[in-house]
Amino acid sequence: MAAVRQAASDAAQLQDTRRAFDSVAGDYDGPRGNNELIQRMRRTFREAVCHELPPGSRLLDLGCGTGIDALWFAQLGYPVVATDWSPGMVARTASRLAEESLPVRAEARQMGIHELAALDAGFDGSFDGIYSNFGPMNCVPDLAAVAGECARLLAPEGVLVFSVMGRICPWELGHYGLRGRFTRAAVRAARGATAVGMNRHTIWTRYYLPREFHRHFAPRFTLVEYRALSLFLPPPYMVDYYRRRQRWCERLGRLDDRLGPWPLLRDMGDHFLMVMQRR
Repeated sequence: MAAVRQAASDAAQLQDTRRAFDSVAGDYDGPRGNNELIQRMRRTFREAVCHELPPGSRLLDLGCGTGIDALWFAQLGYPVVATDWSPGMVARTASRLAEESLPVRAEARQMGIHELAALDAGFDGSFDGIYSNFGPMNCVPDLAAVAGECARLLAPEGVLVFSVMGRICPWELGHYGLRGRFTRAAVRAARGATAVGMNRHTIWTRYYLPREFHRHFAPRFTLVEYRALSLFLPPPYMVDYYRRRQRWCERLGRLDDRLGPWPLLRDMGDHFLMVMQRR
């Protein structure tokens, strides 16, 4: 009975999360597209994918959002299958891909990360890399099941590149703690799914330390490397602070670039970027 109740709870939370992202799909690129901190994190993420996989490598995008990364990789010559749980986001991705004359095949599919089993045996071993940017993996109820599906879908020695929201964000602790908002400051410390509001809807989010996250993938994947994202720089929702103190923050960004991969420091930050290879 407990398993049945948990499955029902997970299903309800996934529906909440889908409604939240559907509600913002129409204008999701606006403030995010102009956010310098998001663009900096996106650049680091893309560099990691390109370092691991040359153009021509077949990619699967998990939680593609409006398809910004999928389009970018396709323009560079990476065939991409872009997936998302939100029909609104997939519609935006499909439209974005259709508007461009691309050198490779790129397609969008409405599919949650928890539904990867729906990719039939014809996709077994067909991808050289699987990536997920800006935290879609944080909304998945069963990471171990996802790890198994990723291993099925990847070619031998294929790689995963994930950007995941971390448990310890020093800027967030300071920003809210100094304002006396201690409950908000401690939100990432919660175990299990945490309700995060967006556009009067709820996104159910799970926060991880890198070792907690990798534990679900360890039986099938070797950890290649990981690093902090936005450790010294403020998180993206503090972009106004960045714009007021841009010269100072650029110095902090250089610290991120240099020290983000260091032991201990790489366990903190707004996100962490993790690369794993199929065993």
